Amino acid sequence: MSRGRADSQGSLGPDDEVMPYSDDETDDEVEPDVEEQAVPPPMMDPKSSEVGWRVKTNDRDFYNLPEFQKKTFLCIKKSKYSGNAIKTYKYNALTFIPLNLYEQFKRAANLYFLALLILQIIPEITTLPWYTTLVPLVLVLGITAIKDLVDDLARHRMDKEINNRKCEVLLNGRFQESKWMNICVGDVVRLTKNDFIPADIMLLSSSNPNSLCYVETAELDGETNLKFKMGLKVTDERLQEERQLAGFDAMIICEEPNNRLDKFTGTMKWKKDQYPLDLDNMLLRGCKIRNTDTCHGLVIFAGADTKIMRNGGKTRFKRTKIDELMNYMVYTIFVLLILVAAGLAIGHTFWYEEIGSQAWYLNDGKDQSASYRGFLSFWGYIIVLNTMVPISLYVSVEVIRLGQSKFINWDLQMYYLDKDTPAKARTTTLNEQLGQIEYIFSDKTGTLTQNIMAFKKCTIGGKTYGDPTSADGVPLDRSRPVVLDWNKYADRKFQFFDHSLISCIQSRKDPDVLEFFKLLSLCHTVMVEHKEDELIYQAASPDEGALVTAARNFGFVFLSRTQDTITISEMDDVNTYEMLALLDFNSDRKRMSIILRFPNGQIRLYCKGADTVIYERLHPSSQYKESSQTALDIFANETLRTLCLCYKDISKAEFDAWSKKHKAASLAMGDRDAALDQVYELIESNLMLIGATAIEDKLQDGVPETIAKLAKADIKIWVLTGDKKETAENIGYSCELLTDNMHIHYGEDVNEKLGIRQANRRNQPPLTRRNRKVQEPFFTEPGKNALIITGGWLNEILYEKKKKRRRLKLRRLGRKPPPTSPQDGQPIDELEKEQRQIDFVDMACECSAVICCRVTPKQKANVVSLVKKYKKAITLSIGDGANDVNMIKTADIGVGISGQEGMQAVMSSDYAFAQFRFLERLLLVHGRWSYIRMCKFLRFFFFKNFAFTLVHFWYSFFSGYSAQVAYEDWFITLYNVCYSSLPVLLVGLLDQDVNDKLSLRFPKLYLPGQQGSLFNYKNFFISLFQGIFTSLIIFFIPYGAFLQTMGQDGEAPSDYQSFAVVTASSLIITVNLQISLDTSYWTFVNCFAVLGSIAIYFGIMFDIHSAGIHVIFPSIFTFTGVASNALRQPYLWLTIILTVGISLLPAICIQFLSKTIWPSEGDKVHRYRKKYEVEEEEKKKPTPFQRGRRSRRSAYAFSHSRGYADLIASGRSIRRRAPVRREVPSSIPEIQQAENS
Repeated sequence: MSRGRADSQGSLGPDDEVMPYSDDETDDEVEPDVEEQAVPPPMMDPKSSEVGWRVKTNDRDFYNLPEFQKKTFLCIKKSKYSGNAIKTYKYNALTFIPLNLYEQFKRAANLYFLALLILQIIPEITTLPWYTTLVPLVLVLGITAIKDLVDDLARHRMDKEINNRKCEVLLNGRFQESKWMNICVGDVVRLTKNDFIPADIMLLSSSNPNSLCYVETAELDGETNLKFKMGLKVTDERLQEERQLAGFDAMIICEEPNNRLDKFTGTMKWKKDQYPLDLDNMLLRGCKIRNTDTCHGLVIFAGADTKIMRNGGKTRFKRTKIDELMNYMVYTIFVLLILVAAGLAIGHTFWYEEIGSQAWYLNDGKDQSASYRGFLSFWGYIIVLNTMVPISLYVSVEVIRLGQSKFINWDLQMYYLDKDTPAKARTTTLNEQLGQIEYIFSDKTGTLTQNIMAFKKCTIGGKTYGDPTSADGVPLDRSRPVVLDWNKYADRKFQFFDHSLISCIQSRKDPDVLEFFKLLSLCHTVMVEHKEDELIYQAASPDEGALVTAARNFGFVFLSRTQDTITISEMDDVNTYEMLALLDFNSDRKRMSIILRFPNGQIRLYCKGADTVIYERLHPSSQYKESSQTALDIFANETLRTLCLCYKDISKAEFDAWSKKHKAASLAMGDRDAALDQVYELIESNLMLIGATAIEDKLQDGVPETIAKLAKADIKIWVLTGDKKETAENIGYSCELLTDNMHIHYGEDVNEKLGIRQANRRNQPPLTRRNRKVQEPFFTEPGKNALIITGGWLNEILYEKKKKRRRLKLRRLGRKPPPTSPQDGQPIDELEKEQRQIDFVDMACECSAVICCRVTPKQKANVVSLVKKYKKAITLSIGDGANDVNMIKTADIGVGISGQEGMQAVMSSDYAFAQFRFLERLLLVHGRWSYIRMCKFLRFFFFKNFAFTLVHFWYSFFSGYSAQVAYEDWFITLYNVCYSSLPVLLVGLLDQDVNDKLSLRFPKLYLPGQQGSLFNYKNFFISLFQGIFTSLIIFFIPYGAFLQTMGQDGEAPSDYQSFAVVTASSLIITVNLQISLDTSYWTFVNCFAVLGSIAIYFGIMFDIHSAGIHVIFPSIFTFTGVASNALRQPYLWLTIILTVGISLLPAICIQFLSKTIWPSEGDKVHRYRKKYEVEEEEKKKPTPFQRGRRSRRSAYAFSHSRGYADLIASGRSIRRRAPVRREVPSSIPEIQQAENS
């Protein structure tokens, strides 16, 4: 089946290969308009006052000059140059208590309870002892403070560990060991092999030839292959020794600190000369020195000014949707509380005027008016009814979240044995939000993939190798890896299952096979290092490293290279070939070639590249075209990265003529790259095809299955990556995010559709435009569309680039730009720009898959922000590198992969684990359970407090609205602490409707969380009405029983205290049995908690009603002997049983009817859970190969970055300097089937 591509051919737009600018980029860096391009950019003048960042070497006093001071607070001034110490903690010893209390009292509930405590201290108002509020408040503040302290101490430890790392700094003319935190801008530092780079440093010199330095940039850009940096020629020659570095006094003028990882511009002024600086001269903080014994550098940016810290983004305070909803509900309760208290206060005013003032036995001797008494009654009822806003709610929520976090940490199925890495919940406040995720934004490299390339298959001379085959070419059912003991250079970890290829190589009967692997060992730009009889390859990309390593495993070993030779071992025969020319790869050519002179004098060109460019350059008589094309289609169907190999024999005369043209193009002053490309075209023609390779960009285990499972849970996954478009698209197919029946829309097509929608909107009358809420869909076939868009097109579509250009014109012209006309594609106003963003988000959300490639870290965060803003959706970002930190911080939930790219993402994340596949369990199991548990907990908590508190309301009608409590004071104090807290707490911690296996098997069970259907205002008011009904029953049935009552001893125990005991006992039994009805997952602990809570209630009640404790504290314990007297009357027990039964009956009936007549998806699974637990999972059927598909994806050639050809050809990496340097010491649908069955 052919895959649809929605390209708009011939459209002009951004370059898909170029990473767009970042938001920190200055206006002068934005691409000028066409008419401005002829004017070369002015060179940075060091004397210009506009230049803001100047670095003077070895002069720390320079940075304290007045011109570099800025105001920080009031009149306090500080240097604009940051120190190198980093600070991620919030508190110190002095600020912890005041700052933490300030933050806690910003929570409305805490402030409310503080005000309540103050009211309870006033004697005229108080109706309850002050300790009933103080104890829970201190408990809440204390637990939260301890949790915040523990979190901040961890940040302190991490900061201290990083800031106290050691580095050699040039001080007072010699290198001294210093802590990172003491490094300053302008210092010269010395780094050794495997050292982390402490700041953004300009490379001055190194122990390698021409001050070459290899760095690993995994923490910055996610690339695990090494990059090389190079010092300036002048610093390389003059700054090798310590005394030379001590006398170095250059001035660096460069750009201000910004977050661009791919650009640096500056000038070095030294000894009356100026030297340009670019990113190739910079070593960035977070990188690691590799394959370089020693290097020296000058600190340009330190601490918070470094690029890695600038990419961190702001740390945002994250709150869950349930938190926000809970706050609104607390406000609602507070409003209800005021209205009820006001109504009762008015009632008390009228009652006192009509009855209270006339009753002599109620005279309290106070000369107070009815209105004033009503006013006091209002505050009295605010205190009495305060338990409608329960302070224990917040303590319980914190305990539940802490427990759920521990369950995530202890989950062995999210433990990665290979790296001994468990899952880690780095926050305790977001667990239930994991059950509500609608959009996932994922990085690619290191998150979906392992960033490891593996040689899987190949086609040579029309024959395909790679499937399990015997030495005789017979297909095998069971795969057995080949044995490579005959090759001393072979990698023992290499896995290949085709024994016929090994047999063919060892027999040397097929010249095409030998030529194939000879080409792989010769045609590359890999550098080699010999280390203890082991060959270490350093490649410009993982793909190229995989190909050269594969050739080595098959007996063709790349051994060494010089500026003009390359030496290989061909089946133990060592041969050296003269390298005549190296035609390096770039993204336009999509191929590379090498021209060699063989030992026998023969000249041959080897070429490898994308099939789309190689097939155009084949000789008409070239063999194996059709068979190779068929193999390429099969490889593409298996989402392997393909590369064609070919050769061409060249006569000496032809080469000599071409060499002259090549030399002339190499010396061209203008547009040298284009001139060289034209010359390369002349020689790269009439090629003879040998075969093709197929490399697997190894996905992490379980990625396709995880994405498919999450898609069934209606979670949309967007991939945001800095990689090239073709690479990202290829991975999209590998992980089954993209399928062959999808219609793919690219940037130009998206821009065109959005432009049409915008033009139509402009043509509509304003009234129609305002009233038209529902827009037509962008695509006619929903569910079969995918969007692949580059960072450049993203800026074009969202007008970000145009905004920069308008600001650029404003500065250069010194006036405002002319008003925008509707024809120029510009937004008329901010409203139209916002509507454009809404259109883009709507279009993207209509697609089944979205891939944004070549995007900056800032753009990743902006995409997340757009979806959060316009879709009001719960988002999750997952990544593993420093370039993902901003995105992780922006999303509602941030997940860090502790993989190959360092710990930057993990340090900024809310949750961390080692493999992408664990995300499935985190969301569908832990997230869903956490959401269900929290919702059930909150619903029941509100219910039990309404049932408890509103008894006071009914009692007020019979107590003259006097704010007298219906229960004993100690019962009110202990109700939420001892009598009813444990069962609901355990439901919030342990309850589960179905087990983890069924949660994963039925992803649709996740939908209620996305819809927020288990806890919302509807559920809140149901809990309110259930509480009102229960309180009504709990009050009026005992009240009726006490009206006309005679005890066994002829006495009527119709006193207030006996009534309080009966209502309290009925309440405790009712709420504990109600939570039992709502418990789905019973354990011994739950059973013990329910029965234990009832037992604790009766035990404590009999103790505090005893005569002994009354003797000790007569004014505090006043219910002497009430419990024993009241509860020995059988009819009171019958009253309690009747009250409990009538209270629970409606809940039992509603629950039975809802699960029988209107069962939810979870109820259906729960009903058949035993059957499902016995069944085995259906095996996933492999997708059959579809012949006739003509979609080849040579992602290697598209993704491969420019190699080391210039470096090799110049000899800078090979020639050694004559002077011997001193040695430097090393540094420190199944449910429906079940119903029918």
